[in-house]
Amino acid sequence: MNFNSTTLLSDLTAIVNEHISYAKQLLELKEEKLQWRAQENSWSVLECLEHLNLYARYYNDEIDTKMKRSNLPFSDTFKSGFLGNKFANDMLPKEQMKTMNTFKSKNPIHSDLNKETVILDFINLQESLLELLKVAATKNLKLKIKTTLPLLKLRLGDTFRFVINHNIRHIEQAKRVLENQ
Repeated sequence: MNFNSTTLLSDLTAIVNEHISYAKQLLELKEEKLQWRAQENSWSVLECLEHLNLYARYYNDEIDTKMKRSNLPFSDTFKSGFLGNKFANDMLPKEQMKTMNTFKSKNPIHSDLNKETVILDFINLQESLLELLKVAATKNLKLKIKTTLPLLKLRLGDTFRFVINHNIRHIEQAKRVLENQ
């Protein structure tokens, strides 16, 4: 799949801004509401956000490091890789969505979390992601980025799509948790 690089980065930036706005709204809710879980082994709103924080810490650092080292010239067109496109699209929420297992190190279930720490971390990490998207506007989006899966690298454009679609997935999950209370 081919994308206009500037349009892709602009669309992703808009989504990240929506997520930051949503997180700021969550700061207005009571801690108990954000800690509530539907079942013993389902995530609370705070656990959904902390899961995203755990991934953001890895990907933000990896993307930043690789972009600083890259000398590839900017290209107006970004061609998504087969696996990158599949992984990014698989992250998007859809009806009859299958649950996915997460790495134990990225599973915050039953962690001792507090509202301000988790939400403010989320906002800060998303603001850092916005800065990375700005820098990416001068980079070639085919730059390779290591994923959390051993030996797998995705193109920078696909990595952004994957990470932000993963955020969409869990923001939607957090919204469902709040709706089901």
